Amino acid sequence: MEILRRPPRIEALLAQFPAVALLGPRQVGKTTLALALARARGPAAAYFDLEQPSDRARLADPESVLRALPDRLVILDEIHRLPEIFATLRGLIDRWRRQGKRNGHFLLLGSASMDLLRQSSESLAGRIAYAELAPFSPLEVAAAPGAPDQLWVRGGFPDSFLAPSDAASREWRAAFIETYLERDVPALGPRIPAETLRRFWQMLAHNQGQLLNAARLAASLGVSGQTVARYLDTMVDLLLVRRLPPWIRASAASGKRLVRSPKTYVRDSGLVHALLGIGDRDALLGHPVVGGSWEGYHVENILNALPRTAFASFYRTAAGAEIDLVLELGAGQVWALEIKRSRVPTPSKGFHLGCADVGATRRILLCPGPERFRLDPRTEAMPLERLLQHELPQRSP
Repeated sequence: MEILRRPPRIEALLAQFPAVALLGPRQVGKTTLALALARARGPAAAYFDLEQPSDRARLADPESVLRALPDRLVILDEIHRLPEIFATLRGLIDRWRRQGKRNGHFLLLGSASMDLLRQSSESLAGRIAYAELAPFSPLEVAAAPGAPDQLWVRGGFPDSFLAPSDAASREWRAAFIETYLERDVPALGPRIPAETLRRFWQMLAHNQGQLLNAARLAASLGVSGQTVARYLDTMVDLLLVRRLPPWIRASAASGKRLVRSPKTYVRDSGLVHALLGIGDRDALLGHPVVGGSWEGYHVENILNALPRTAFASFYRTAAGAEIDLVLELGAGQVWALEIKRSRVPTPSKGFHLGCADVGATRRILLCPGPERFRLDPRTEAMPLERLLQHELPQRSP
């Protein structure tokens, strides 16, 4: 079936900036979205795939080629393959600005934030906007048979979610992991042995939603703590792993010892399950990672939907007070979210203590089921889909 995507507002960003960078992991749909924009514009768009030798050859002299396209949207796919082109883009943008042609010149697609952000920020500062295309969200697949359980189990990469069977989905995810380990990580990041990186990725999946213990990971891998930090940075920069910071704004006068280590999540739940050899929903429900997987699925979908000005963290004290997700939405709004798999959720005492510490203006328990209801005068329960569609502020470009 065809899924109605909710892409970043690329057209709005192109109207505001000369260049827009669309970031996201491989196979998430960036090229499909960009080609749809190109088809809509017809002759007013030009597409270059920089992984293709023929297109790189066409751009052997990029200034002369691109200068001849001042009134077209130029789409440069896999931009990290030609990093030297950024200086050329800056010169052309500045030239066209002087001629009164200000915005909407370039759409740059990248499979990692690491190199792209560094290269473009040096030469395109003030001329470029960034957007991230995430895997499918629950709202995008709501009409699909078996959603949202299928989204949780298979993950949100289009080819995985839309596969004709669970077995075909598992095969796709296994191939995706192999491609990243053997081809994409060496191309996009530091040189890391593929088997070592696989073990590290699997360890992160086993520890889904848990505090980062770099020393334990380093001992298991036989490397230094600094090497583990480098591995984690690589996976975060490749948009495959999320590092959620702790909330540490409590007053020293409170005397509470706050956890200061981040929590880590493999960003796509389907990859968590593939890394751990979990084949289907029944196997997942009997696996020790089921709670962490459920939490990570919710956290990732929420963070992908947040306004850019929002700040997300988690709260935990050494004494056990804990909030899975603290959202600071501006204007004094602080939301405390607890994630439960039970259809009859009960907030813990530690959750309410944490809410008082962070000054929560809203307390929400996320749980399965279609209903929104009150648990007590201060706390409400609702499903993830309700939060995403009706409660969270809308993300702007």
